[in-house]
Amino acid sequence: VTYTVTNFIPPSGRDVISVNPNTGEIHLTGALDFEEVNIFDFRIEARDQGWPPLSGHCKLLVEVLDVND
Repeated sequence: VTYTVTNFIPPSGRDVISVNPNTGEIHLTGALDFEEVNIFDFRIEARDQGWPPLSGHCKLLVEVLDVND
């Protein structure tokens, strides 16, 4: 099974969130700032190596909390 990320809202989410294509683990690759973006919305697709390949997806919402206030 391989994992890919699609449909980032906002598109800047590609710069700070990544998904391991082999395990599906989600990692932050940059700092999150509540004042810039407080919610990231994206989909993760899982696709197998069969013929024909089958796939499934899920929608993720990442909410950034403002811990300074």
